[in-house]
Amino acid sequence: MPETLWAPWRMDYILDSQKPGGCVFCLPEGHLGPDEERMVLYSDSVVLLMMNRYPYNNAHVLAAPRRHVATLSEASGRERSALMDLTARATEVIGGLMSPDGFNIGINQGRAAGAGIDRHLHVHVTPRWEGDTNYMTALGDTRVVPEHIRRTYERLLERFR
Repeated sequence: MPETLWAPWRMDYILDSQKPGGCVFCLPEGHLGPDEERMVLYSDSVVLLMMNRYPYNNAHVLAAPRRHVATLSEASGRERSALMDLTARATEVIGGLMSPDGFNIGINQGRAAGAGIDRHLHVHVTPRWEGDTNYMTALGDTRVVPEHIRRTYERLLERFR
């Protein structure tokens, strides 16, 4: 008899992907600082950092410019610089809190490149640990995230404040 792996949070992903809506990265004008509902850890007038609600690994975050641009070339020099600074800060904070062995940092620009949200530029920052790719991922196409995303958000938010 097969084992059952419960992942009720995936229902949010299924339902969210079926409804049209606004851009998850576009915050209301003038909104600065963290936002628990949107799981934003940091935002200023140029960039923001938020939890990935459908993470590849624990503490997978997304950095994005505030302005709605789709590509690096559309972003201003100031936005690109702030985006890289925020990406570096994310690795420092996550590294200090969770001691990963490394990070995957990447931009999937365009749907063909794997971007799930292809109309708003964003950088994935995913902490990695030796051995975190195991039989579950390789054979079962299943990821095991060891901590609830809300708890990870709370722990990271303390460090970003």
